[in-house]
Amino acid sequence: MAGNSFGQVFKVTTFGESHGEALGCIIDGCPAGIDFDQDFLQKMMDMRKPGAANNVAVTARSEADRAQVLSGVFEGKTTGTPIAIIVQNTSQISKDYSSIKDTFRPGHADYTYMQKYGIRDYRGGGRSSGRETCARVASGAVAMMLLSKYGIKVTAYTKRAAGISCSKISLDEIEQNPMRAPDNEAAGLMSQKINELRGKGDSAGGIVECVVSGVPAGLGEPVFDKADALLAQAMLSIGAIKGIEFGAGFASGDLTGSVNNDPMRKGGVFTSNNAGGILGGITRGDDIVFRVAVKPVPSIFIKQQTVDASLNECDILIEGRHDVCLCPRIVPVVQAMTAITLADLLLRNLSSKTK
Repeated sequence: MAGNSFGQVFKVTTFGESHGEALGCIIDGCPAGIDFDQDFLQKMMDMRKPGAANNVAVTARSEADRAQVLSGVFEGKTTGTPIAIIVQNTSQISKDYSSIKDTFRPGHADYTYMQKYGIRDYRGGGRSSGRETCARVASGAVAMMLLSKYGIKVTAYTKRAAGISCSKISLDEIEQNPMRAPDNEAAGLMSQKINELRGKGDSAGGIVECVVSGVPAGLGEPVFDKADALLAQAMLSIGAIKGIEFGAGFASGDLTGSVNNDPMRKGGVFTSNNAGGILGGITRGDDIVFRVAVKPVPSIFIKQQTVDASLNECDILIEGRHDVCLCPRIVPVVQAMTAITLADLLLRNLSSKTK
């Protein structure tokens, strides 16, 4: 299997499957001398891990997701050598999938994996499982440690879920509710709707917004490695994400140039941000703003039509422990992949010109 690495200078490779012994990552290219915060790493892991109490949106699978650093850190600082982090699987129940090992789950990668490889790990989807993202979050936490040295901060939150949108953006409220929404009142309505869907055996999707502050002008490699192009690749590499827009996004298709253009004032200040902080694939020095569409969880507890391994029609009823809405747990994944992308572009930018 190719394509398990991301980045050129700050390069991340992930490995592992949902029901295997462990998952992990290797980070190559992280500079030496970065303060390594183990507590922050674990905090990020805890944001993504399953089994959160009192959260109707997430799976009951309970994993500690303790991140064990195997190399690349000494006396609290990165050494410049590859950083290896491993996360053990401890709560997998593979028998939950034995009844559907010969059928393809609608909305999952079961069918496409079989067509490509002729073999698949049916236990939770193997490598295609959302559990693979724990390795991304571990890598992203390290990237955030690097970005913090340059004053760059990545913030993401649930802006819409189960058809309910936030009516305000209060960043202080993100960690005050189980939906990780910047609006406690809207989060309550989201949870109520999601609980109704859980009772019906169904699931929900949503919208996650990401804002990156403190970004210097000049990040991004024009043409194929534009900052927005790489961020789009990073986001769409997350299995549940089906769309992305920057700034005004798709709404810009209905605007005129006089409205969509962001006026500039003295000192290179932009008075609006329809561009989402990026022009010509290069960051312009204000906030990067984008939103991603998160599809409904495909593992629902309603009988569905599908085919078996012989491609004969049949019905399927999925069992086991599954999320109802991915938004709360995908927020740290969006943050992580954003940080990895920007860490790589930041290090690349160091060689773009002389002082």
